[in-house]
Amino acid sequence: MKHGVKAVKLNRNPQDRLRLLRSLATQLFLHSRLQTTLPRAKALAPYAERCVNLALRGTEAARQKLMERVWPVTGVVGKILEQNRLAKWTGRQGGWVRVMKAGRREGDCAPM
Repeated sequence: MKHGVKAVKLNRNPQDRLRLLRSLATQLFLHSRLQTTLPRAKALAPYAERCVNLALRGTEAARQKLMERVWPVTGVVGKILEQNRLAKWTGRQGGWVRVMKAGRREGDCAPM
């Protein structure tokens, strides 16, 4: 039985899974969209939602936690906080990240 199973493992150990989510979140915040497989996108959505939630707090402690959750690429944290200041995400309780299906990938027919 799968009672209480909260996270998708994505066939990786915990450290590699965290690296993958950090990398995907960084690319999502840099480019505002991302094309990846459906299981990865579904695993990324709650992770990215928590990052946006941290950005909405606006405190220095939240900024430092946000820096731990994304790769230290130039401008990623600043871009997230700037979008927060532009009121892109204010006024909503959640649902900042949307997973849209894009058909199947050519080659291995993986859902995108």
